[in-house]
Amino acid sequence: MIRINEIKLSLDEDESLLEAKAAKILKINKKYINSLTIYKKSVDARKKENVHFTYSVDITIALDEEQIVAKCKSNKVQLTKPYIYEIPENKRISKYRPIIVGFGPAGMLAGLILAEAGLKPIILERGKGIGERQRDVNEFWTKRKLDEESNVQFGEGGAGTFSDGKLTTGIKSPFIRKVLDELYEAGAPEEILYSSKPHIGTDRLAVVVKNIRKKIEKLGGEVWLETKLEKLIVYNGFVQGIQYTKKGKTSDMEADSVIMAIGHSARDTVEMLYNLGAEIIQKPFSVGARIEHPQSLINKAQYGKFAGHEKLGAADYKLSCHGLHERGAYTFCMCPGGTVVAAASEKEGVIVNGMSSLARDGENANSALLVGIEPCDFPSSHPLAGIYYQREIEHTAYLLAGGDYRAPAQLVGDFLSGKESKELGNVNPTCPTGVTLTNLDECLPEKVSATMKSAIVEMDKKLNGFNMYDAVLTAPETRSSSSVRILRDEFCQCNISGVYPCGEGAGYAGGIVSAAVDGIKCAHAVLSDEH
Repeated sequence: MIRINEIKLSLDEDESLLEAKAAKILKINKKYINSLTIYKKSVDARKKENVHFTYSVDITIALDEEQIVAKCKSNKVQLTKPYIYEIPENKRISKYRPIIVGFGPAGMLAGLILAEAGLKPIILERGKGIGERQRDVNEFWTKRKLDEESNVQFGEGGAGTFSDGKLTTGIKSPFIRKVLDELYEAGAPEEILYSSKPHIGTDRLAVVVKNIRKKIEKLGGEVWLETKLEKLIVYNGFVQGIQYTKKGKTSDMEADSVIMAIGHSARDTVEMLYNLGAEIIQKPFSVGARIEHPQSLINKAQYGKFAGHEKLGAADYKLSCHGLHERGAYTFCMCPGGTVVAAASEKEGVIVNGMSSLARDGENANSALLVGIEPCDFPSSHPLAGIYYQREIEHTAYLLAGGDYRAPAQLVGDFLSGKESKELGNVNPTCPTGVTLTNLDECLPEKVSATMKSAIVEMDKKLNGFNMYDAVLTAPETRSSSSVRILRDEFCQCNISGVYPCGEGAGYAGGIVSAAVDGIKCAHAVLSDEH
């Protein structure tokens, strides 16, 4: 197979021209091309007067491919092999079925791999199935009634289910393709296989999650919804079993392999592991707010005269700067045409996130604007101090906004001036529980607030209009990543043998794809453990 990079198409050219362009680069007649698939597609908007698409394509030809590549002498052309995932040999001899705790991206892929290997895993998910979970979330958003076990953070699919379904990642792993293939097979749009910025969309994620569960079950695995892990049963440093509560009844089950794919909001489970002696250390995390602009402003800033072109859709952005005190500030999880999400999972706490549908056709664009928090900023040296710090910020925001799960909000112009907002301008905030206009300096740590202000000014130089006075900041965003890392060895086990800390909650991932990849890694570790 031959991969050709950097094939350009204007916005008005059809993808059917890719074959002819590929043939020209290879200096062959296009009749010799047997197949062409898009490997990657991206928008190049660096020059606003020439916004276009750039493609990498994989082709097979009815000629000697090695000879053709050598003859064309182009650094855009290379021989490549199609990726084929292979499950490693199962060396496990245990009579017990492996247990997975959590059915987010990490738990889903770990469960799928173990099911494909014939191990019939049992997956515990404390929250409800996707349908009931959606009803509980809507109940919270419309009536502000929070279910601490069924919400934006907990339930079938994990926290990623109520997000943009973004699949971009900074990691490099051959398992990324396996993740994308499984998501596509489960109902995600085909574009995720080649888009440079793939996303599924909140509306499509529910179907994808349900289909992955059905596949696991068809292969002999089980997904126990509304089943909460209470504690691990440990003896002499080895896990012997688990205690769990399923729909009100508490039971024990023997087990010698437990993958802890718990997500970043299962704070009670982290405390349980800490009390059992699991080695946990502090980890940097980020704090900030969601910033909302009109999507039309972002489109114009990014695409210039091409803004609104039907092939481009809603524009996105990714910005970063040092700001004050050399502290990193950056945008994260940008949701074009999306909404801000009220994402609380604990009583008397407010947090926000962002999501958008596959169509990304909302009026506003939103993104997290975050500042890095280092362990030296934590209130103590306790391994769980970051969790307590997050909780304190969330509770302060809850009280500041009125104590009813509305979120504190402020106009960007007022935030930069340090004065409380009194009325909205031309941007209507989309947080479904509503907002209370206030001064965010009263709920954000001082260093975070100061760095955000500096960053907004600097980021406006990169994206015109970012410091728009009427843009709305809604706070706080505290759970973009875990504030702890549960230490594990080269076999993915922590100091309690048979326990595999996994994914975002354990401190080894940051997003849907990286969490899913870590789930595959932990599943491989279970398969290679000869006991």
